[in-house]
Amino acid sequence: MVTSPNFRHPVTLAKELVTLDDVSGGRVTVGIGAGGTGFDATAMGQEAWSPKERAARFGEFVPLLDRLLRQDATTEHGQYYSAVEARNIPGCVQRPRVPLYVAATGPRGLRLAARYGQGWVTYGDPKGPADVPVEQAPGVIARQLEKLTAACAEAGRDVAELEKVLLQGSTAEKPLESVGAFVDWAGTYRELGVTELVIHWPVPDSIFANDLAVFERIATEGLAQLGG
Repeated sequence: MVTSPNFRHPVTLAKELVTLDDVSGGRVTVGIGAGGTGFDATAMGQEAWSPKERAARFGEFVPLLDRLLRQDATTEHGQYYSAVEARNIPGCVQRPRVPLYVAATGPRGLRLAARYGQGWVTYGDPKGPADVPVEQAPGVIARQLEKLTAACAEAGRDVAELEKVLLQGSTAEKPLESVGAFVDWAGTYRELGVTELVIHWPVPDSIFANDLAVFERIATEGLAQLGG
């Protein structure tokens, strides 16, 4: 769903995205986040970065990627990422570039989403499901949306321009236990202003372990119950 600087460089990522945009006929949407401390943080053999360094790298990564996808040629020298006459011709099928959906929960990431994003992605509370009671989870998203709205205002944008995407699976909520649970969960977040919900295919023996039959009923019946 979301790529990150943990294992990407803006120059090569831009090249790949231009190709995907062309092959798909302009149907690519790019999810991008600062990355975390999981297995992908060390997949290329490097030491995991501190939260401060991840934020700093992300703050450099997103603006450079934006320029690489908009311009025929880009030269820029940064602390972490540089480009020298990096060319992307003829550029993206989608104009002015492929849409970026920026995953963010902290102030710096939210400012990046407000300035560069066509969408904003959240997974809930960054502390994890054990720290947030189920009944308080919607309040966490509501506060994030308030901060996103403020960041958009600061950037001179209307927050309504951004899609708001919630990834299911990182809170203690159990929306996939039944069709009714899903409808209640989805309705709650729609009222808060979330425009897209991403639910995970059932994976046994994991946090995504759910009944496949219920999952299929949610797909075929649950969406219809939400109405327009």
